Amino acid sequence: MNFLLETLRLIVLTICYHLEAFLKVIVPQRRKNVSGEIVLITGAGSGIGRLMALEFAPLDVSLVLWDINVDGLKETAKQVKEKGVSRVHYYQCDCSDREVVYRVADQVKREIGDVTILINNAGIVSGKRFMDTPDALVEKTFRVNALSHFWTYKAFLPAMTNKNHGHLVSVASSAGLIGVNGLADYCASKFAAMGFAESVALELIAAGKEAIKTTIVCPYFINTGMFDGCGT
Repeated sequence: MNFLLETLRLIVLTICYHLEAFLKVIVPQRRKNVSGEIVLITGAGSGIGRLMALEFAPLDVSLVLWDINVDGLKETAKQVKEKGVSRVHYYQCDCSDREVVYRVADQVKREIGDVTILINNAGIVSGKRFMDTPDALVEKTFRVNALSHFWTYKAFLPAMTNKNHGHLVSVASSAGLIGVNGLADYCASKFAAMGFAESVALELIAAGKEAIKTTIVCPYFINTGMFDGCGT
């Protein structure tokens, strides 16, 4: 009986979600106005981080770019400025190191102001089988992909809470929804990022801070170099 009910529920939800998607094609939702916002993107030196910076460039925002790779940051900043944007600031930051995150966050607040859109995008992947993954690499994966979100939230959420204004974005992964062969440490870290982001979102609602929006993004394999050689 439970199997039949679950199957029926799946069919009904599938139909509803398809209808919702169809309606949004006909009547697109109004896009969020980000003009004047201070947008911080971690992992902005390459990949999705760079692509997001380029998308934000023409939207009248102040861009704050973080990455451990300075050369990558300089290239992203260069490409953004070529779009005519002048309010671009970049900082070298090892997001896996809590003290470094807090120190650079304080520098950003002094020099730029309170971040109003935080995009936790920085991530690493080992691509090794579980038993072949060194302990240090497992810990590094968790520090970058999950624990760094704790430190950036701690650094920037208080100002958002005080003003009841802001947006928290977690670039997680479809690997945070289902286990994948050869990605045990990566999947576990992304599951953690998902759980953390969802829990904080509920805390904000319970605290009456509904004006602080939250978004969790779960991409599949993306051709940015991070998953070169992977297949399905």
